[in-house]
Amino acid sequence: MLNVRGVADTRIVQGIAMQSRLKIPLIFGMDVIHGYHTTFPIPLAEAASWDMDAIELSARTAATEAAASGIQWTFAPMVDISRDPRWGRVMEGAGEDPYLGSLIARARVKGFQGKGLGSEDAIMACVKHFAAYGAAMAGRDYNTVDMSEQTLWEVYLPPFKAALDAGAATFMNSLMS
Repeated sequence: MLNVRGVADTRIVQGIAMQSRLKIPLIFGMDVIHGYHTTFPIPLAEAASWDMDAIELSARTAATEAAASGIQWTFAPMVDISRDPRWGRVMEGAGEDPYLGSLIARARVKGFQGKGLGSEDAIMACVKHFAAYGAAMAGRDYNTVDMSEQTLWEVYLPPFKAALDAGAATFMNSLMS
């Protein structure tokens, strides 16, 4: 269930879902990109700090606040490497460097998921957008990508691997022509 927030509303909707024949509980998800109640700098600005502890803490704070509001899943971190400033989603990521992007992917996943997904203050990370979405031609969202295998492996995949190694719960596919 997307964009239902607040314990009262999530409980109402969950109660309705649990009256179904199969009683399959809903998962409540929301974009928690740069904070929930507490607002932090956009991810690109945080990346400029190179402060992994602060980046992990901002994701941890967002997760704690979101979880307390009934959210269980965030569509973050966005770990796409982006080298074209015309792309409209540049602000969601860590920029153009795969090394920095990998460090930040790890920190954000750890921050969102905390000590484990069974914890009351943890939310599932959804690493996006697999893969090479940030390389869209001419900075156009949902556009084609012309990518060599070497560039894919050396530039665009390392942050996804770092997120996977950090235990990311889910991944979102990219949407390109």
